[in-house]
Amino acid sequence: MEKTIQSTKIVSGLVLAGLILGSVFLKGYTTKGTAPEKKPVVPQQQGIPVDGQVIRSASLNEEMTVSGTLVAFQEVSIMSELNRKVVAVQAKEGKFVTAGTLLFKLDDADLLAELEQLKQQEKLVLLNEQRLKDLVSREAAIQQDYDQAFTNLKVLQSRIEQLKVTLSKTSIRAPFNGYIGIVNVYTGAYVSPGTSLAQLTDNSKLKIDFAVPEKHAHTLKPGDEVHYQVESNEKINTARIIAHESRLDPNTRTLLVRAVGNNAGHELLPGQSARLTLRLNTTGQALTIPNQALIPSSKGYSVYVVNGNKAGFKHIEIGQRNAFSVHVTKGLADGDTIITSNMLRLSPDTPIQLVAVH
Repeated sequence: MEKTIQSTKIVSGLVLAGLILGSVFLKGYTTKGTAPEKKPVVPQQQGIPVDGQVIRSASLNEEMTVSGTLVAFQEVSIMSELNRKVVAVQAKEGKFVTAGTLLFKLDDADLLAELEQLKQQEKLVLLNEQRLKDLVSREAAIQQDYDQAFTNLKVLQSRIEQLKVTLSKTSIRAPFNGYIGIVNVYTGAYVSPGTSLAQLTDNSKLKIDFAVPEKHAHTLKPGDEVHYQVESNEKINTARIIAHESRLDPNTRTLLVRAVGNNAGHELLPGQSARLTLRLNTTGQALTIPNQALIPSSKGYSVYVVNGNKAGFKHIEIGQRNAFSVHVTKGLADGDTIITSNMLRLSPDTPIQLVAVH
């Protein structure tokens, strides 16, 4: 009986111990397996990233770009002054010739024959004049006869000189140094006054003709230097203004100006178009900003500036503008920092974060 009671106590104790251990185990399991409750994280507000540029005053050269045309320093169309046949062509296309070089020879056979006839007549008239002069000195002839003989001699000599001038026109020569263009006539052709035989061009120098607006008519002066480029290469060429027209073109209200530049290498050709850069005046203290910082509107132009950690908005007035920058005449001050990127995401007082400052 005692053994039975004792066994019952042992079993009860084991059951109680098992219940306690199970409770502890379950409590621990529940504690470890349940994820702790997370509190919502409120994101910290950040500004829009932007780039800035500090503007500084500096001297500004006001420039203007205009179009012009290259013109030969000297150019002439070689023509005949007579109605005659071409008997020789000495001009070579594309070749350089010096002043006085024979280019074309016209038929002069009849003129030479006439000249020889007049020279023979001159001999006879001259003898007659000398004989009458001697007779008058000895009072064997009257003065009137001598005067008539002297006049006949001078008229004949005048005809000879006139014929020599005509003969000289049968030899067509280069009036100045230059290059021969395309030859338009050949041996055997009959030419008349006004017929273009060839073109002679002196392009050792080139003239550049261009027009400037009325407001700058008195800005450019003879002696001023201009720079220009042509389509065939990127080389910057230099020329100097030599003259301008005496009045404005009434249709375009522009002033025609001419400059001259060297072309010793003959790289440029007359007739080419030129882009000229003209320096108009210099501003001592000027503020310039990049073009991308401008915000156009119906009321003009504005920019965003750095105002602490926010974007400020300023209306500005501009002057000269080129492909990269613009001159600000009003609205900004030396030392202001303008915003140059992400402007489309900005509005006045928008928080910003400067990423880079130039």
